[in-house]
Amino acid sequence: MRISMRVWLALTILIPGVRSVDFPSCLAEVRSGQWGQTGGTDSQGHPVANISNAIGVTYELCLVACGSGQAPFQWSIFSQQFAAWLLPYLALVSQLPFGARYRPDNVVSMLLAVGSPTLAAYSLALTALNGYWIAQRFSDVNYPNARNAVKILSSLQQSPVQVNAKDSLFASLVVLHKNDEFWEDLLERLDFVHTWSIPAVASILWVIIAYVFTVVDSFTGTVTFSALNASGQAVGSIFLWLLPIVVGWLQISPKCESERLNHALDKANAIAYVAALRGAPIRASDRSDARAIYIRNDRHAGEIHRDEQRTPPIYNYARFLPWTLAVEHVYCAFREASKRSSSRHPVNPRGRWRNGDENNRQGCQSQVTAYVSRGPTILPQSRWGPGVGYRFLLAAFAALGLTWGTVGAAIVIAFFTPTKGLACRSGSFLIYGVNSTIVWLFLVASSGLAHHCTLQTEETRFLGAFSIFLRRCAKILASLNASWIILVCLFQFSSFFDRCWCDSSVFYLGAKKAYNVIDITDEAAVRVPWFGGLALAA
Repeated sequence: MRISMRVWLALTILIPGVRSVDFPSCLAEVRSGQWGQTGGTDSQGHPVANISNAIGVTYELCLVACGSGQAPFQWSIFSQQFAAWLLPYLALVSQLPFGARYRPDNVVSMLLAVGSPTLAAYSLALTALNGYWIAQRFSDVNYPNARNAVKILSSLQQSPVQVNAKDSLFASLVVLHKNDEFWEDLLERLDFVHTWSIPAVASILWVIIAYVFTVVDSFTGTVTFSALNASGQAVGSIFLWLLPIVVGWLQISPKCESERLNHALDKANAIAYVAALRGAPIRASDRSDARAIYIRNDRHAGEIHRDEQRTPPIYNYARFLPWTLAVEHVYCAFREASKRSSSRHPVNPRGRWRNGDENNRQGCQSQVTAYVSRGPTILPQSRWGPGVGYRFLLAAFAALGLTWGTVGAAIVIAFFTPTKGLACRSGSFLIYGVNSTIVWLFLVASSGLAHHCTLQTEETRFLGAFSIFLRRCAKILASLNASWIILVCLFQFSSFFDRCWCDSSVFYLGAKKAYNVIDITDEAAVRVPWFGGLALAA
């Protein structure tokens, strides 16, 4: 009997009724005694002594008296809520930085951002922290072009930058005075920005003004049953994370246009010099195709490092570890050169130091390499780079705080709006937040495994395959999650959730204790969780 009852309840939920439900009329019938003298409740779900005083009904009576269908779709409410709460945020998505070589990558980056605000916030926080870290890292270096190197490396966070130490290529780039032009030229070519524009400012102002106006209207207008259940209060909070993300990227101005980045490095590398075995330096391009600083292309990356190749800034999570190692490589070379320069040691040990003399930075291949080396190599000792744990924790804390501050606000608003409990609306928002966090965890784990698998062994081949699997699962989940939250918003505005099962919080309270508050008599109590949600989101 219990099984058949559960099956019947499931069918009433999954199969919508033929007719729409008019809950206020249904409550009027209950109050008149048409459906008996029991089943009426107060705002807390307690039975009322006089059925005419009921402001809600039990879930069982709701199904019988009102039906299992949804409330009627009202275009006026849908269009107003959609335009006020969702449309401004959809317009703001277009202001996220993209710049991928292939358009599908831009679409995927948009889906990743909407599907996982945790990942979007994490990549933004990492980028800001990396900029601060590299400036601190080079603060003790006093050598020509060191400041330019900091700016260049910070600008190359959106690309899979590589440093080639073979054949004194990079040592020559640091030491030889003839390469001063390389650093200046590359810095100048990277001086393009994705920054504030009139459309960006207009989109941000639109979101802020629309949010303020609709919040004020929500707190000052009359709370009706139909407007309450289709209200976009929670929707406005759940997308509020977009505002700091867009503003943050506009402030950082990431260099994420793939073609321009490659062009800048190609042009700068064309004028780079390399020390010769004997005699004067020669153009690096005259000796071979190898370059000291280059962007790893798709052909050499392999599937495991595919996300590192994609220049939209949301993929900075994948470049975090290899970029840190590249920076450390550059820092080690400049640090050793700075130490020797401070001690007035010329590159050529047989020469004599003369202040301001360019010959201080002149030497053969072995001398140039020795000048920037500490021991037998100039490569950093760690495979992970310094300070990665600290920056990871800070970025993770910021990302999770932003995600669950905004998503949590939406959950609070929906949870405490009558009938209180985890129901269709609050449960949908919870699913969105959990999926967002899972996507972030999968992709961060995938990037760590990909970095670990730089050396090819039997173990790393398995880990590499697992890294690819995690990455693909995360992207599929992010795409589904982005579609899910948009669909949830449409369900909210169209009164799809306005049905007995959802309004009665059956999932949270259980079918026996569930009840549906239809007549909102205490508007002040309804607005309390709205204030709490706004405070949490802010």
